[in-house]
Amino acid sequence: MAGRPLFLLGTHQPGWLGKAGVPLFVSDRRLRVYKTLPRAAAPWALDSGGFTELQQYGRWTVPPRAYVARVRRYRDEVGRLLWPAPQDWMCEPIVINGGRIGPVVFAGTGLSVEEHQRRTVLNYAQLCDLAPDLNWMPVVQGDTEDAYLRCVDLYWSLIGVDLTTAPLVGVGSICRRQGTAEAGRILAALHRRGVRRLHGFGFKTLGLIAHGHLLTSADSLAWSDTARKLRRPALPECVRAGRHRNCANCLAYALHWRAVLLAAARTAQHKTAA
Repeated sequence: MAGRPLFLLGTHQPGWLGKAGVPLFVSDRRLRVYKTLPRAAAPWALDSGGFTELQQYGRWTVPPRAYVARVRRYRDEVGRLLWPAPQDWMCEPIVINGGRIGPVVFAGTGLSVEEHQRRTVLNYAQLCDLAPDLNWMPVVQGDTEDAYLRCVDLYWSLIGVDLTTAPLVGVGSICRRQGTAEAGRILAALHRRGVRRLHGFGFKTLGLIAHGHLLTSADSLAWSDTARKLRRPALPECVRAGRHRNCANCLAYALHWRAVLLAAARTAQHKTAA
């Protein structure tokens, strides 16, 4: 990853905010049910839950004003919030067209990639208007290299925002491309356009190793899926303790996975620099 990288460990457990001691990525869908919120022990960022929202409903059911009110509460009560993600519109074909991946059914939005991009940009503008005091991160969406660049242009033509000056820009709809050269080409194209401070959503191990040098920050929940697929506890101490059937929600395993990942990413970065 470029410069001083920041890796946000994704988690389904908002309670970890108070005890993990490492930067986390937590979804609004998980936090919003809490009456009493944990106080953050480390910096963290907020996932808007957009992928699940569009997967289940094919549209956003959360009004921007309601989302803004919750984000302000998280900022004030949890503290140490780096940025909240906007209510963006992912551009994966399954999100647009609908269908099924294993047991997960996608409602489908029935809209075009261009309309998803337009709604993403306009939502960012609306959130900034409603809450200029919050550090909203703009997100570019697309399905091809050219589409991502068009989304960059759309921020300027629609709302007058120059993404080359943004502190951080999220790159959406790219997590399924991480192991391919296409992901690298998209990130490199954004760099050439001058959009160089990038956050990669939902990156997995191979994606971070291959493309981390093009990112300023990234998040990943891949550890949980890896642990679930083992169908047994992943750490010897968890086997001995008999605490759980697998480590899909195990903080000790998540921190172990994070340490291994960051070591591999550092090695890859040194090789790239050499």
